[in-house]
Amino acid sequence: MAMGRGSAKAVLVVFVLVVLSSEWADAATYTVGDRGGWTFNVAGWPRGKTFRAGDILVFNYASAAHNVVAVNKVGYQKCSTTPGNAKVYQTGKDRIRLAKGQNFFICSFPGHCQSGMKVAITAT
Repeated sequence: MAMGRGSAKAVLVVFVLVVLSSEWADAATYTVGDRGGWTFNVAGWPRGKTFRAGDILVFNYASAAHNVVAVNKVGYQKCSTTPGNAKVYQTGKDRIRLAKGQNFFICSFPGHCQSGMKVAITAT
């Protein structure tokens, strides 16, 4: 009997892994700013695109000149990273998986967000 229960658990684990991998396999990859990359005036870049939870955003930029900070709505509106628990990316080739709902990203270098280096994306 124990052997049967173990087999059922193994089948369940395999099933869950297949379902999860199929969802991730369907994920689309988007380069923020397209060929221009993560730079100024990209706030309008999402227009006309449909994003789903699990899709990947690629942020390409010069890491000495910019960064990407995942912020909440207030942080996006005020170009602020406070309360300070925002996730900062700084490789210059960041890949970020979208969560369901609203996702907000800014550059925290002085004046960059205020100059349009921010993007808000809603994933269904």
